[in-house]
Amino acid sequence: MNIILLGPPGAGKGTQARRLVEERGMVQLSTGDMLREAKESGTEMGKRVAEVMARGELVTDEIVIGLIREKLEGDNGGGFIFDGFPRTLAQADALGALLEEEGQDLSAVIQMKVDDDVLVERITARSTCGSCGEVYNDITKPIPADGRCSTCGGTEFKRRPDDNEESLRTRLMAYYKQTSPLIGYYHAKGLLRNVDGLGEIEDVAAEIAAVLD
Repeated sequence: MNIILLGPPGAGKGTQARRLVEERGMVQLSTGDMLREAKESGTEMGKRVAEVMARGELVTDEIVIGLIREKLEGDNGGGFIFDGFPRTLAQADALGALLEEEGQDLSAVIQMKVDDDVLVERITARSTCGSCGEVYNDITKPIPADGRCSTCGGTEFKRRPDDNEESLRTRLMAYYKQTSPLIGYYHAKGLLRNVDGLGEIEDVAAEIAAVLD
């Protein structure tokens, strides 16, 4: 089973992807993580990535598809979660062609829908553990009273400098401009499913599970 997670910054895609990895044995394919991993790998593809990034240029779709191909040919566990890719219609076409070439398909495209105002309020209250990256929120999931991360016991927490209202609304606008064509594309293919991205973590997980099952 292969899925795409769509949702604006802060909608909780990372949290839900981690749950799917832990509970279903799926493999999360994050474009950023794959590029960093390739850059440090020393492989021919990794060298290409390093050269492009060293020049300050954007990595081409061809390279990203090449990295995804390498992952698809490995152990897929319970399937793949595509996170951060595709971002354009050309990339969506390329991913579809690659999956077909590898004898696989896309089971669902899950869009985590949000109310922008509520999302901004939630994200501006967000902080993360400096050790393990566990996410906390002043309103919905405060840092434990003892000041220690409930996951790793770390005591250092940080807020992203761009987690302010102005930056967030700029990022949201960019996201909607970029992904709106994808919404129509996957809706036309009958693959699009919507879940409430602002629900409690357990409730969102249950909605996603209902889609996958």
